[in-house]
Amino acid sequence: MAPTPLSTQFSTSRRMEIHNPLHQITTWDHDAFEAHISPNTSHSLTTQLDTRLPYNVEYTSQESLEYPRDSETSIPNKMQRRLAQNRETARKSRLKRKAYVQELELGSQKLAKLEREIERSREQAVYMDLSNTIHGLLSGIVTFEKKYELWVIEQQKKEAELVTILQRDISDVELRVFVDDVVNHYNDLFRMKADAAKADVFSLLYGSWRPSVEQLFQWLGGFRPSQILYILMPTFEPLTDTQVVNLSRLRHTCRQAEDALSQGIEKLEQTLAQMVGNNLIECRNYDKHMKSMIEGLEALENFSNQADHLRHRTLEQMSRILTTRQTAKGFVALGEYFQRLRVLNSNWSARPCG
Repeated sequence: MAPTPLSTQFSTSRRMEIHNPLHQITTWDHDAFEAHISPNTSHSLTTQLDTRLPYNVEYTSQESLEYPRDSETSIPNKMQRRLAQNRETARKSRLKRKAYVQELELGSQKLAKLEREIERSREQAVYMDLSNTIHGLLSGIVTFEKKYELWVIEQQKKEAELVTILQRDISDVELRVFVDDVVNHYNDLFRMKADAAKADVFSLLYGSWRPSVEQLFQWLGGFRPSQILYILMPTFEPLTDTQVVNLSRLRHTCRQAEDALSQGIEKLEQTLAQMVGNNLIECRNYDKHMKSMIEGLEALENFSNQADHLRHRTLEQMSRILTTRQTAKGFVALGEYFQRLRVLNSNWSARPCG
């Protein structure tokens, strides 16, 4: 058999992870080696082994010894690059997750606002359906009383929901949606009262649609704004100095407007009483005086609308002066105030007589 070429033997040894014959020789049993090999053959065997070794076995051994040192320097570099890539990937992932959470929160707020608007539309549809159903059977203040009963029930639900929301840790943006919903519900009441004033302003102004105890605290068909601000002031605590000043100015402005409206309606009542007295003397101008009195009575509708406009503006200004959470607490306290009046009226009606 022809001897194996040197290049083929070298290639095979590289694939076999550089097998070193000298290493195998050194592992033989020393005594057996001496027993079979004489001194005369030692030199020839050594020469034969040397001719069979690859020319670059020394270089290959050196390369295998030096490779761990190169690996020791290259592996940490690779690990550092991989760690840097992992950190960058984690940072981008956190940014994406934060953006996604913010987008979800914004979408949730928009959805909550949309649900409130849909609910308001449904409530208004209920009011309109109720009005159409009882139209022709009930008129004037009776229609308003039925709508007002529904309004009170819905208002109690909104206030209970607001109490629950305040007990949770939510953002002011989300809380503002509920606060605006309560403000809009009060605006619905003022619009209902404006429609009722066209039918029966006397009953609306002097409170026949309210329980008897509530009529004691009523001013021109509703609450007195300056009085409500005074009652709710402790619920707004803690207040800043700026808030205290602004609330004091608002209350002072409310008192001035209330006095002007009270004086105006008092003067109108005096004028109407004088016109009725003149009617008793001048019987010839009876029709003329009656027409003037009717025009004077129609002015009461304007007083009713101005009083509700003052209430509306007071609630809006109060919500601008206060923080969102303070405003929410104020509306909860306002609802509890009206609820206590209703309970007081029930206890008064159920008291033993005689």
